[in-house]
Formats: sequence, C-alpha cells, structure tokens
Amino acid sequence: MMTPLDHPSTALTIFEKFEVGVIHLDAQRNVLAMNDFARSCLPVQEKQPFDKMVLSFHTERAKPKVAHMLDAAEGCPVASSAPITMIINVPEQVLLIKVTRLNNHAGALTGFVLVFYEVTKVVSSPQALAKDAPQVNRELMKIPTLVNQKIAFLDTSEILFLESQAHYTRVKGKSGFHFCNLSIGDLALRLNAAQFHRIHRCFIVNLKAISALEREGSKVWLRLKGHESDRLPVARTALASLKTAMGL
Repeated sequence: MMTPLDHPSTALTIFEKFEVGVIHLDAQRNVLAMNDFARSCLPVQEKQPFDKMVLSFHTERAKPKVAHMLDAAEGCPVASSAPITMIINVPEQVLLIKVTRLNNHAGALTGFVLVFYEVTKVVSSPQALAKDAPQVNRELMKIPTLVNQKIAFLDTSEILFLESQAHYTRVKGKSGFHFCNLSIGDLALRLNAAQFHRIHRCFIVNLKAISALEREGSKVWLRLKGHESDRLPVARTALASLKTAMGL
C-alpha cells in the first residue's frame, strides 16, 4: 500500500511534524550557512563544510546523487523551476532532500538552497525505532519512491522484487514498477532479512512472493506468484543461502 505525499491533507499532516534542515550555497556550490536543525543532523564538526563544496560532507555513495540534483536545479528555466527531489540513505537516517536555484533581479544564478526533511520515522519499522534498537541501518517498513517529483511510500509487504539500476533501484510492487533513488546496496542493509533475500547483485526478492525455482542448464531462475512473466536470475553464490532462507 502506498502512502502518497501528493494528497493535500496527508502531506500537510506529515510535514507539520518535521523540522526542516536548510543549507545556503553560493553559485559555486560552496556552503555559506545552515540552520540549527541542519547542524544537528549533519557531521558539521567533523567535516567543517563552511566555505567548502557541499559535496564535502556527503558520503562517496551520495555524492553523485547530490551533484546530479544541483546540475538539474541549475539547468532549470527560471519560469518553470521546480525543486529537485531526492532521497539519501545514511546509517541512522533517511533524508528527503530538495534543492532549488536562487536568482538575482536579472535572473542570473546567485546560489542554491538545499532543504531536507529527516523522514526516518515515516519509513522505519517500530522495532527499528525502539529506544534500545541499534542506531545503525534501521529496518525499513516503507520504501520511498519518486514519481514526477512527488514522494510516495510503498509498504514492504507490497514489494515483489527490487532491481538495481546503477545508483538507483527499480521496485516492482503489486501495482507495477516504481523508482527509488536509493541504491540496492542501501536497501539491502535496511530490509528485513527474514522477508527479503539478495539473490543476485542486481536483484532482491520478497521470499513470500516466490512461486517456483526453475533450472535451465546451469542457470537457476525464480518465478513469482501471480506474476509468472517475471523471471529473476539466481546467482550460483546465492543459491545455497536462498534455499536455506526458504527452508529447503
């Protein structure tokens, strides 16, 4: 089941609960200032990002995504500029980030504003949010997906499989495919291992969705209940652990 943020009452209710992190960048993408909430969420003391490129306090995995956001924001025509949205996974948090360009009276680029919401509580399981739970790689109960710059949260129970698309992931739900700009590696760390299994470097499957294992020569494939046209490859190195996970 998806929880769409494009429904006015839902969006208002959700975002009223969150503080917002704000970071001001100059035209060269150097950090000029940030509000107190951003300081509390980001490793400011460790990274010392002021007067440095904004990418200096992002992980190597997140850097190309943030750079893409800024490139897209800089290229947007002023008349139709819409905030570019992205979701970034860090060990203890999931951040929903928006960035938009700033222009002077003549329409020339003067900088950017990067705004983020810390949405971990929306997408994490209650067990992962418990006070005594380890504060690393919290388990997700919803997958944040992106459609036309709008965010919708897809329940993990609705997911059939996930497919890697370079730095991003294509999520197959019961209603079709959805785009998630977290990598399959990020998602693998946060999904319930009793429910989801990495069967290939490019695929994670919902164990409850499996209907059959098929052999074709030296290759093994999975079929899914109600979606027999979807055939997923199983890596030889993952076959033994998959059988164990399935109780075979």
